[in-house]
Amino acid sequence: MFKNIIFTCFLGMLAIILGAFGAHVLKETLTADQLLSFETAVRYQIYHVIVLLIVNMYAGFSSKQKNTISYLFFAGIFLFSGSIYAIQLTAISAKSIWFVTPLGGLFLIIGWISMIIIFSKKMRNR
Repeated sequence: MFKNIIFTCFLGMLAIILGAFGAHVLKETLTADQLLSFETAVRYQIYHVIVLLIVNMYAGFSSKQKNTISYLFFAGIFLFSGSIYAIQLTAISAKSIWFVTPLGGLFLIIGWISMIIIFSKKMRNR
């Protein structure tokens, strides 16, 4: 569990660094649309970092449930936000990795579905 929290904190720190980098450095080099895309990646990363902190501190989830949700969100952040960062910060073409961003989104969605299932089971067992 603590490795999930530590990695989550690292992702939170990285989101703040990248957000500041985008606001102060990239605004001079990216178009408005490119900067908006970059900001979307940062925003999705920080939202899921906050959820991951809550998930991993919530006593109502088992260790297995925490790990499952964490790994789904880690994969989602890496693929969704990471692919957008790669497209905006490197010469990688969006056309060459077009499938990575939606795949990351799918991992994020599956993470949310996992929580819906877990909470639904808990409510039924009350």
